[in-house]
Amino acid sequence: MFQQLIDSLRAHPRKIVFTEGSDPRILEAAARLLSGTFLTPILMGNEREILQTANEAGYNIRGAIIIDPMTYIGMEAMVDRMFELRKGKMTKDQCVEALNHRNYFGTMLVAMGEADALLGGATYSTADTVRPALQLIKTKPGNKIVSSCFIMVHPSATGDSTVLAMGDCAINIHPNEDELVEIATETIKCAQMFGVDPKVAFLSYSTFGSGKGEDVDRMRNAASRVKAMMPSVPITGEMQFDAAVSPRVAHTKCPTDPVAGYANVFIFPDINAGNIGYKIAQRLGGFEAYGPILRGLNAPINDLSRGCNAEEVYSMAIITAAQANMA
Repeated sequence: MFQQLIDSLRAHPRKIVFTEGSDPRILEAAARLLSGTFLTPILMGNEREILQTANEAGYNIRGAIIIDPMTYIGMEAMVDRMFELRKGKMTKDQCVEALNHRNYFGTMLVAMGEADALLGGATYSTADTVRPALQLIKTKPGNKIVSSCFIMVHPSATGDSTVLAMGDCAINIHPNEDELVEIATETIKCAQMFGVDPKVAFLSYSTFGSGKGEDVDRMRNAASRVKAMMPSVPITGEMQFDAAVSPRVAHTKCPTDPVAGYANVFIFPDINAGNIGYKIAQRLGGFEAYGPILRGLNAPINDLSRGCNAEEVYSMAIITAAQANMA
């Protein structure tokens, strides 16, 4: 799965900002990325500290770009550009203060075209990654929200891994019908980016009216709208999870539905269900979880878990940069 993304980066190399440039996990991943020669890391932080940490750990980061916000020669132009982007919502002094924080500084590098993508969050929250992105990168034309997708991969001994997509498991707490439509369309596009032929199920505690309630109606209506928008994609809902993935259950509950029993893209009704669902698949089902992959922004900005390891940083860096080639 990753080889396809790496091939796209070899054809069109990208620069990616790491906001926590001195973190050993970031440095290990950066060294590995540099050895592949398909991606240029931009490491933010004090140059002496970054080089010392890398040397002590034995990580070869030759070829990486190191930028220290405290000594950045383009700061005046960056402040002016940020002031322009915030359109009166921040004073220049407030912009200067914000740019002392690496999440804002790194996002401005992307906004100004100095980098193609950003990966942060190894030491701070998802909100601290998303907030500057919303303020400075903003959503794509036609998008009103940022959503998230997890790509779930179950390795197979035969080499044919099971790949699923789940949204939204990290950003929108209780999406309304319009937001669910946007979440679904972005999750479908993300799945396709990873070579998934999407079969989409809008999940609920009800299967085709077996349960009642506003949440059931919300999922059914959203499914119907996305189906009309993307007629070539098999989409169904509302549907219980067992009917979505088990052919035996589907044969009983909805025998004529073409998606039932074979769904591989799952749209959850809210963040509670989504977050719990992907973590059950990860911890009990043996799936590897890649994400959250943020969707709907004008440029690729992604968030790391604070508990991430270097392997996860490496994988998410490839995913994030490759999004720039598949916009």
